[in-house]
Amino acid sequence: ADFNYGADEYDAEGNEEPKALPEGSETMPYIDESPTMSPQLSARGQESGDGVSPTPIDGLGTGGERDAGKGLEMRKLVLSGFLASEEIYINQLEALLLPMKPLKATATTSQPVLTLQQIETIFYKIQDIYEIHKEFYDSLCPKVQQWDSNITMGHLFQKLASQLGVYKAFVDNYKIALETAEKCSQSNYQFQKISEVSWTGAVPRGRGCHGWACPALLYKPIDRVTRSTLVLHDLLKHTPADHPDYPLLQDALRISQNFLSSINEDIDPRRTAVTTPKGETRQLVKDGFLVELSEGSRKLRHVFLFTDVLLCAKLKKTAVGKHQQYDCKWYVPLADLVFPSPEESEHCPQVHVIPDHELEDMKMKISAIKSEVQKEKANKGQSRAIERLKKKMFENEFWLLLNSPAIPFRIHNRNGKSYLFLLSSDYERSEWREAIQKLQKKDLQAFVLSSVELQVLTGSCFKLRTVHNIPVTSNKDDDESPGLYGFLHVIVHSAKGFKQSANLYCTLEVDSFGYFVSKAKTRVFRDTTEPQWNEEFEIELEGSQSLRILCYEKCYDKTKLNKDNNEIVDKIMGKGQIQLDPQAVQTKNWHMDVIEMNGIKVEFSMKFTSRDMSLKRTPSKKQTGVFGVKISVVTKRERSKVPYIVRQCIEEVEKRGIEEVGIYRISGVATDIQALKAVFDANNKDILVMLSDMDINAIAGTLKLYFRELPEPLLTDRLYPAFMEGIALSDPAAKENCMMHLLRSLPDPNLITFLFLLEHLKRVAEKEPINKMSLHNLATVFGPTLLRPSEGESKAHLTLASDIWSHDVMAQVQVLLYYLQHPPISFTELKRNTLYFSTDV
Repeated sequence: ADFNYGADEYDAEGNEEPKALPEGSETMPYIDESPTMSPQLSARGQESGDGVSPTPIDGLGTGGERDAGKGLEMRKLVLSGFLASEEIYINQLEALLLPMKPLKATATTSQPVLTLQQIETIFYKIQDIYEIHKEFYDSLCPKVQQWDSNITMGHLFQKLASQLGVYKAFVDNYKIALETAEKCSQSNYQFQKISEVSWTGAVPRGRGCHGWACPALLYKPIDRVTRSTLVLHDLLKHTPADHPDYPLLQDALRISQNFLSSINEDIDPRRTAVTTPKGETRQLVKDGFLVELSEGSRKLRHVFLFTDVLLCAKLKKTAVGKHQQYDCKWYVPLADLVFPSPEESEHCPQVHVIPDHELEDMKMKISAIKSEVQKEKANKGQSRAIERLKKKMFENEFWLLLNSPAIPFRIHNRNGKSYLFLLSSDYERSEWREAIQKLQKKDLQAFVLSSVELQVLTGSCFKLRTVHNIPVTSNKDDDESPGLYGFLHVIVHSAKGFKQSANLYCTLEVDSFGYFVSKAKTRVFRDTTEPQWNEEFEIELEGSQSLRILCYEKCYDKTKLNKDNNEIVDKIMGKGQIQLDPQAVQTKNWHMDVIEMNGIKVEFSMKFTSRDMSLKRTPSKKQTGVFGVKISVVTKRERSKVPYIVRQCIEEVEKRGIEEVGIYRISGVATDIQALKAVFDANNKDILVMLSDMDINAIAGTLKLYFRELPEPLLTDRLYPAFMEGIALSDPAAKENCMMHLLRSLPDPNLITFLFLLEHLKRVAEKEPINKMSLHNLATVFGPTLLRPSEGESKAHLTLASDIWSHDVMAQVQVLLYYLQHPPISFTELKRNTLYFSTDV
């Protein structure tokens, strides 16, 4: 046969050229499932349906392949090439086994070169693999030599595939075999000489690893499985569907592909090389989902960073059961890629930011669907109903994922075109930028990919990707950790390790709804190498699994400040991440930790309170002060209708916080809130001075804390079940009657305080275009705070910790929203009005 299968992988003498091993593959093999494009045969045509047609061989035109005779000839050519490489492979296995006999012979003497255990480890399963392939070769060879239309060989490939379990054992042992051989070679001169004599001849000079040839040879069995899978692709392509070999070859291919997939699941895919037709090694370094702003609209892309190119792709829509493929949208060789500075990016499109309240409303919708799913599951509901809810949840989460990112990440190709991604996390943006800049330090060449090269590279993306699912919670399996729901208290203490003085601050990010967002920011500590922030934050967690801390140097240079207000121009000095382990975090005590980043150490403490715990009301043992004391006791003591703390905090928010973006939603610094709490409890005469100096978010936080710490909710434990029933009524008139009657049933201090707060929240919502706080947002913040039953009552209402937006919480929000959307309610009118029915609740 004058044709070698995959002949571009052979040198002039017909010796198989070992592929350069991927960096790191000495520690773990990775089997490349993506067929390498060969000039003679395309292994992809069958698989993708739109592959490149094979280049004609020896005058065989592709049109003539329909002819059975030509198909027979093609099968012979494929098999001849495969047999030639099979012979080389068997020779390599023989070479690998050559030192085994002398080594075993010395193992039982008084001066063994290696122990029997070491020999068994290094040569594990190689003898078995050799025998399997020798038998396969001896059976196939005569069939190819006496080739005619009646010959069948599918059973041989099927048998070969059925013996892949031996390869699995070999792969599982591969890492330890390499380590043992490496150690023995370094510490044992005799072994080094024996292996050099036996093995070096089987590997072309310069290809050995660390001066000896074992890794390159040991890699051969792994390479071989991929090779035989490619051959099966090609044989199937040229075998008629009614041929007796066809189902056998199909079965062999299925077994081989499943085997490759099962092995690759255990191995870090980043170690894989995609081999271009030029024989270069192109590794996948990083991949993930990013939102691209393309022609004015947001598109979800899967971005792949290889050693020399950034490729932006989208997953093609395919029919059920079809092999999924990526479609390349654009690529930029790293040699041509630059990051435009803010002033250079003025011509870039401006980012259209979705209003906060729309995002908050969508989160509420998602949370409501989550609780419906939980209810359906608890009631053993129909799987079709659950699937329908899950589909709706996915659609909403996808919308959130697409529309919430607002931090620009710009990529520019030196040859003219610019691209804009939007991220929700500066940590992520910094990771992408650093990964690209690290690769750009190498000597990179500019290039243009041919359509075939681009197709091969894009085709490999599906196999190589490390991020498989769009990051939304509905993609999680039921048994996956749901993450933490509740409140994480974090104190950022200090940092050290800075080389020179700078203006420094930290931000905290957590993942909620599947993606990371920035949740808190310390003040800037000026001109220091050892900032002492000592600031406490309360961060709401919504299915969170990680906490990230970023440390920045503040930029005060006006020329660098971009018009685009989402551009972060401050320099990241360091960043780090820790897993939020539910077991470790859920204690009442503070847990101190250090994150090391880039030579900088940031010291912080944290403790977690589940949502159930955070809203527990515990009757206060003290009767002095105002926090945790019954509202009736406080108003009586003060001789007031509304507690002084409520009046003062509301007055201050209306004076200077009503236009503050996110007022009541953004948490204030916890240490400030604690200081205010202490001052109000002590009835200190400096309260007013302190209030006027304090950050407005801390004052808003103090008001929320006061209501949260009441021993019973403002709307009382006694009426809670009735509020839940009233809000569920469908008839508007009945609902109006019931909800007004319930207000009338409240004790006077509770009712007057509630109406006072209600009017304030309505005034806040009037400024929604500026402060982004809708009635819906305010109801979300205050509903559970005003209604959640106290400890004794809530036991009956406790649900799964992960089911944060339990049915109760949703209803609590709806109750407050009902009153916020209602025309003004006057205390005297309410008390005077006897039109409402007044059966006892």
